[in-house]
Formats: sequence, structure tokens, C-alpha cells
Amino acid sequence: MPYAISDSIRLYGTNEPVEPPRLLQAGPLSAEFERGNLRYIRYHGREMMRAVSFIVRDRNWGTYAPQITQLEFYEQPDSFRISYQATVGGGEFRYRAVITGESNGSLKFSGNGIATTDFQTNRTGFVVLHPIEGVAGAPCTVEHVNGTTEERRFPLLIDPVQPMTALRAITHEFAPGFKVTCRMEGDTFEMEDQRNWTDASFKTYVRPLALPWPYQIAKGESVDQSVTLKVSGSAAEIESVEGGVTLTIAKQVVGNPFPPLGFALYPKDLDATKRSLDALRPSAPSHIVCYYDSRLGHSEIDLRRMADLGKALGAELWLEFVVPSVDHFEQDIRDLGRILTELGKPFTAVMISPAPDLKCTLPGSPWPPCPPLDDCYRAARVALPEVRLGGGMFSFFTELNRKRPPVELLDFVTFTTVAIFHAGDDRSAMETLESIPYLAKSAQSFVGGKPYHVGPSSIGLRMNPYGEAPMANPDNIRQAMNGMDPRQRGLFAAAWSLGFVARFTQGGASAITVGGGVGEFGIAYAKMDYLQPWFDESGGVYPVYHVFKGLAALRGKPLIDLTISTPREIQAIAAATDDGVEVWIANLTDRLKIVQLVPEFTGQVAVLAATEFESVTRDFSAMDSLERGFADKWLSLAPFAVARLRSQAH
Repeated sequence: MPYAISDSIRLYGTNEPVEPPRLLQAGPLSAEFERGNLRYIRYHGREMMRAVSFIVRDRNWGTYAPQITQLEFYEQPDSFRISYQATVGGGEFRYRAVITGESNGSLKFSGNGIATTDFQTNRTGFVVLHPIEGVAGAPCTVEHVNGTTEERRFPLLIDPVQPMTALRAITHEFAPGFKVTCRMEGDTFEMEDQRNWTDASFKTYVRPLALPWPYQIAKGESVDQSVTLKVSGSAAEIESVEGGVTLTIAKQVVGNPFPPLGFALYPKDLDATKRSLDALRPSAPSHIVCYYDSRLGHSEIDLRRMADLGKALGAELWLEFVVPSVDHFEQDIRDLGRILTELGKPFTAVMISPAPDLKCTLPGSPWPPCPPLDDCYRAARVALPEVRLGGGMFSFFTELNRKRPPVELLDFVTFTTVAIFHAGDDRSAMETLESIPYLAKSAQSFVGGKPYHVGPSSIGLRMNPYGEAPMANPDNIRQAMNGMDPRQRGLFAAAWSLGFVARFTQGGASAITVGGGVGEFGIAYAKMDYLQPWFDESGGVYPVYHVFKGLAALRGKPLIDLTISTPREIQAIAAATDDGVEVWIANLTDRLKIVQLVPEFTGQVAVLAATEFESVTRDFSAMDSLERGFADKWLSLAPFAVARLRSQAH
């Protein structure tokens, strides 16, 4: 590695600078000011709202980055006031924002804008995010735009459509004895359940989706909206939220055994995968999910090469098959059966999806022509009688939730996730892990007891159901809807992936597939791949490789019960091995975390941190090389570090 490597590269895979948020404080009220908007609005340390933002989106749902000027802060111990001017679209729309906060918990964010020309937009105005922890399934009082009120609950299971509409205000309890009312003025608001896309929030947004979009704000037309928060309750009733990070390792095994882990293989990555066999073999994937879509030029030669690579890796082969036509879908499936028979039936599982289901159909919109799923599955049973048949969606849980398959015709159900659909920043990406328990519960509620498989999933977006393609990323930046996300190459992906596998394993997934062996979603990179110059040109692996390899080796092992005091800060998973216990722990934050282990742990520890970055990208057995003796109740984890604890006594 001839180039100097920064800590930013080690952690995030990019040198893109990130401006830290500014903490606003008015007595016990606090909020973080970031790029003109507010995040993590807390009162006495308790989160009331996840975010309040004034946003402007273009006709393709892209969010403009506003050009902010005249930014002014006025801060006193018991109040704050921020104001600024902003322009988007080269000045086509301008707005002024004012934010005020008081020590009694009240906060107001107003936005007043005007179009300087006829301005096309899909959404211009406020978006409000409620957190999900302590909120999902909880009661709330809803006031509608016509003045009526009703007692409701935030959905516990993920709602496929809008759970609340025609909104003016929502009141909920954010701490024992404490409520906050969020009042939204200036337009009609409605809510969607962002957990569908693994966002950790309920999103209330301006302008109902049932209205036409894009829409036009005429030249000279103004937009005047506000969001106001008001707190009711007694400060004496709020308990301290201070506390350390504790991981309690129980003695009993629980639930299902550790599921098989695999990775995806796309025809475009066949050559790079072949060049990376020396790295990928030791990772020992249980299965490889191969993607086949003849509309993209995929051929029988690709299927044969996939089969050969599966044999070389010693992994079970699964196939995602996109049914290319609507009128001749049965013949398409018969042709697939013939091809696979001629290849010697290399695939033990085949997942079927009609091509139209790769794209989103919004609630209330007409469904496009599509082969009936039950007919597709019956045709597949005839053409592929010996395989395990999977169905569902190759895109996100959102689409599966909105179009639930006839599960009685399937052996298992499949869907994928992504970490950067609505937001591309580090914290939003890591927060997606909070939504996974709800995805698991929601999927189990309608799959009829059938196993469910999740993946191929990664931080980046493998397909875009809402547009032509994932975002290109030539500048190697953090960005929502990226195909290539730079964090896949850093410690960030190692920590995120451990949390992803831990959460879905605890949620009963029968199998989990990560983004890829190589390529933009990969755990390794091949010689001659185009990469940033700080990676070894002879090929190697990313930090996430070692997490995948270690967890893949636990397949079938009984899970051990864990209790995590702060699951937003660390995630962990443990299994009983033939000679003891193995625990994997990830720091999900960019800060040092000291984890208290209960009981004290005695055995061996290996810690994968940024300081080991250069060596672990070349050493396929790095966790073994890093292992040392350990006997302590405290474990120190650097930002996004991953640790493996092994003991022969439990």
C-alpha cells in the first residue's frame, strides 16, 4: 500500500469531509442543527423527535442540497434562535427558515418560500420523523385538518400504506408522564411507515401522495409552513438516561440455530470473482445467490460460469430468476428448467420474480400488467420439480409488504433491504439496524410459518425500484441511493454487517445473504479491480470480510441469549461452539465505547479496529492473528471496532 491512509479511509472508505452538527441547548431542551435542519430533539435527555426538516425535492424525488446564506445563531441559557436564507435549483426556489427553542420544551421551525420561476417539485415543505423505539405500538392522539381528534396507536407491525392521513397534529408520550404535541401548519400532512425501507422512523410529510406529482409551484407563489412542538408533564417524573454499556451473556441457549450466510454473485462480477477465489474460499459461504435476468443480456454461459464458481467455492448455489415477459411467462420458466437440466441442475434453490415486480407501484396507483404470482409459482413447480422454490421480492421489504405472495405455493419467502434509501449520512445508515426486529416480526406475521430469507443486502442500493438505477458515485461520497457506497470498504461496514446479521438472526431469518463476494457490495476485491489508490493492486479483502468469515463458520450452532443495555450503540451475537462459547461484538458508533461484560469473560479476544486496517486487508485469517488472552469484565472498542471473544468455559 504505497499511499498514506487516513483514519477516514479506514473507517468510512472515503476522505469526504463531514461537517459536525451544532448542538443547540435551551435548558433541558436540546437539538442538533445539521445542514439547515434539526435532528435528535430531546428534552431532559429523552428523544422526542428524530428530525424536523424543511426539504425541497425535484421531479425525480431527488432532494436538493440548499445553498444556505445569512446564517445567524442567537443562544442564551434558556433559549435559542436560528435563522437563515436558502436557495435551491439554481435559485428557482428561495426560502427563509427560523427556528426557536425554549427551556420549557417548546420549539418552532417555520419555513417561508417563494418560486422565482415556475417550479416543478414532488415535495416542498416539512418532513417530521418520529423515532420507533418506545413509539411503535404506542398510543397517540391525532388531530386532523378538519379539527376532529381521535385516539390512535402508532403501528407495531409495519404498515404497507399510510397509517395516518389528513394530519394537523400528533401527541405521544416520549417519557413516563411526559407528552409532546407536534403541530404541522400550512398544508395537509400524512404519515408513512419508513420501517418499510429499514429507516428507523415514522415519517410525516407534506402533501398527500394521492395528489398528482410532480406538481408546479407557479412563479411568485409562496409556501408558508411551520412545525411546533409543545411539551406537557413534570420534570420530576423523568429519570436519568445516563448509564454505561453492558453486555450480559446468559448461560442458556435460545431460539433457532445460527443461520447459513452467503453472498451474491452477478454476471458482471464473474471475472473478478474468479480472480478472488483464494480470498473467497476461506470465507466459506454456505450459499451463493446468483442473479439472472435475460433482459440485461445474461446468458446460459453466465449460468454455467456461476455453476463452476459455486463448485470452486464449495457453496450451495441459489438462483434469482427474473421472468422477462408477461405474455409468455410460462414458456420463460420452462426454458429455465430446460437450461438448468442441461447444466446438471446446479441450483438447489430458485427464487422467482416477474420483471414488473422489480419496480415500485405506489399505494393508490394502478398495478402494471404482470404475470399472476400463483401461476408463476405453479409453472416453476412443474419446470423445476427438485429445487426449493422461493418467492417474494428481489427489491425491498416495502414491495413485499404491499404485494404479499401466495406463500402456500412456496418453500420460503425472500426480500432485501438497504441502509441508505432515504438518507446517506453515517448515523442514518447505522440507525437502520433499529428497524430490523420490526421487519422480522412483520414478515413472520404474513408468511404463514414459512421460512424467510433476507438478502442480498448491503449498505448500498443494488437496484432502484423507484427510478432507472442506483445513484452513480464517481466522487466516492456518502449519498442516499448510492450503488457503490464507500463505507463498504471501511470498518463501518464490518460493524454494520455484524449488527445486520445479529438482528436478523435473532429475528428468525432462515438464511441471510450479504451484498456480494466482490464488486461494489463485496467483502473482497480482485486484482486489477478499479479501486481507490490506497488498496493493494494485487487484490485483498475489506474489514467486513472477517466478520462474514467468522459468522459463516457458526452455521448451525446454538444461539446464546444476550442482553444489551444500549442496542443503538453496540450489537452482539453469541453461539455455543463445540468447545465453548463465541461472542461477536460491534461498536456501532464513531466514539470509543467501554463495554461491561456480565459475567467477567475469560478466554481469548481479537479486536478488529482502524489501527489494524492495513494488515487485515491482506491477512485472510486476521482474527486469529489478532487473538490474545483476555480475562476482564471491561472491553474497550474503538469507533466501529469489532471484537471476537472465545472461551472454553461458560
